[in-house]
Amino acid sequence: MRAPLLLAFALFAHGLAAQFSSIACSNAAALQAMKGQHDPAQYAASTVVQDHEDIICALRTLVNPDSLRASLEELVSFGTRNTYSDTVSANVGIGAVRRWAFDRFQRISDAQEGRLIPAFLQFNYANESGNCGSGQGWRNVMAVLPGSSTQGHRVVIIEAHIDSRCENTCDPNCLAQGAEDNGSGSVLVLELARVLSRFTFKHTLVFLLVTGEEQGLLGSRAMAQFCVQQGIAVKGVLNNDIVGGILCGETASPPGCGVVNEVDSMQLRVFSHGLTRGMARMIELSYREKLRPHVPVPMVVSVMDREDRMGRGSDHIPFRQQGYQSVRFTAANEHGHGDPDVPEYDDRQHTSEDILGLDLDGDAIIDTFFVDFNYLARNTVVNGASATLLAHGPDTPTWTLLDEPEGLRAQINGSSAWSAYRIGVRGLNAQQPFDALYRTTETSFPIPGLLPNQGYYVSMAGVDAAGITSIFSQEQIRVNDVATDAGSFDDLPYGLQCMPIGIAEMSESATELTVSPNPFIGQLRIAWHPSSAARGPEAWLVITDARGLELMRSKVDASRGGSISVDLDRGPGLYLARLIENGRVRASARLVAIE
Repeated sequence: MRAPLLLAFALFAHGLAAQFSSIACSNAAALQAMKGQHDPAQYAASTVVQDHEDIICALRTLVNPDSLRASLEELVSFGTRNTYSDTVSANVGIGAVRRWAFDRFQRISDAQEGRLIPAFLQFNYANESGNCGSGQGWRNVMAVLPGSSTQGHRVVIIEAHIDSRCENTCDPNCLAQGAEDNGSGSVLVLELARVLSRFTFKHTLVFLLVTGEEQGLLGSRAMAQFCVQQGIAVKGVLNNDIVGGILCGETASPPGCGVVNEVDSMQLRVFSHGLTRGMARMIELSYREKLRPHVPVPMVVSVMDREDRMGRGSDHIPFRQQGYQSVRFTAANEHGHGDPDVPEYDDRQHTSEDILGLDLDGDAIIDTFFVDFNYLARNTVVNGASATLLAHGPDTPTWTLLDEPEGLRAQINGSSAWSAYRIGVRGLNAQQPFDALYRTTETSFPIPGLLPNQGYYVSMAGVDAAGITSIFSQEQIRVNDVATDAGSFDDLPYGLQCMPIGIAEMSESATELTVSPNPFIGQLRIAWHPSSAARGPEAWLVITDARGLELMRSKVDASRGGSISVDLDRGPGLYLARLIENGRVRASARLVAIE
């Protein structure tokens, strides 16, 4: 029996023992674009849309849950994506999947004036530790969207691992649909390639699907090594691994969910190393400032204080090990710790049960899905917005934290290249991203609100003329000697001006359900208008959770209209209210609960 921590350590050590050779990009144009040696005019769009505000506002509606579902249904149809599975078959195994993904990138490129460059990253792998065996001609699949400028050129990578596994890591033939792990991340990358390739970005975007993650992060190690060898300047890596499920498993790895079958469709976790947590903080802050006020279902982006779950790892780690900024996005809830060797392991992760969903009535149609496509779409939008800001935004300022008799002072080094600066401060025991966030236009800033004889972590980011915040710097630590006066907190003024959008309701008639407040905390009020279609006075107001589990049923008079107060204190998430008369849904509304 192997504990999850020992399994993760074995895979980590296995990856360290891996020897990669013959790493090569199959498309010279893709490599040139990643190195910033391309001609931007060759990839210019006929209609240029490059303002970050226009792109992020458009993302909200261009990212489509149905598109994600269609992609995932295709992806799981290959039966297995194990790295060691069939490479010749047209419809089963990793070879068919790689060709399918490459073809998808090519079709996206064809629809966008040939601006997206599909390619394979081929590499050989010599396995020194003996786990599963070596490999020749292994391939990652990627598509490169060249940046509009080669001056100060950087690359932003949006990645996921496309391989899957079941109980035996090395079994190439078992059913390994890997719908959540990591079909959800793979289709997120494909969807962002489809949506973002119509826009123009200063820096180059790389949409990357790696293989060999389940055998020790092999594909990402090869790609990170390739970036170093080729001198590719990577600004940031957004790794997506398990980003579509909302149910908590019995053995989910901490930190995370702890209640079996608990639903959380409102939170997205961001894991990062201490050296890269500044990027996670930038992502969280930018979401709150720019995107959260303009989406119908607001999310909580949680900056975790670890590089990954306890004893676990993913494809952002090899990039960090090579000195690149990288984070991992993952769902709030995870269905298991991924070690099926543990007795009585009943969770789906790393088993043949990691499937798309269940057919409950035997009609060959899935009735309940384990991947929530609306949740996955919201996570896709967060990723797209983060990539947009990284691809357009400024570099991080260099600065010094001075310990002076009057207190601590943040001092910018060199000439000012930013419109403003953000200074994040937190105590030594703080868990949240910042205890306080300040903003200044001065290059020398005495930090307010400090207590004497207390240690503080301080980090800084720059804000450019377009209102985009850079990655926050690595924290500096000092002990403050004297109390400093309170200061004004940053009021997050660099928001967007997006046109409002609403939640699509599933109403079947002119009857309306009005919910207030929505989003809500605990208590809310649901009102319905009189319905001329009502056939009698008796109707029911029914509230269910995201899985369809009925939480409340109350008899109402649909013909007269009215309202009811509801105490729905079941935690954050999406719920559905339906007005049902004579067995027919007359109206419905989605309820958004927040913490």
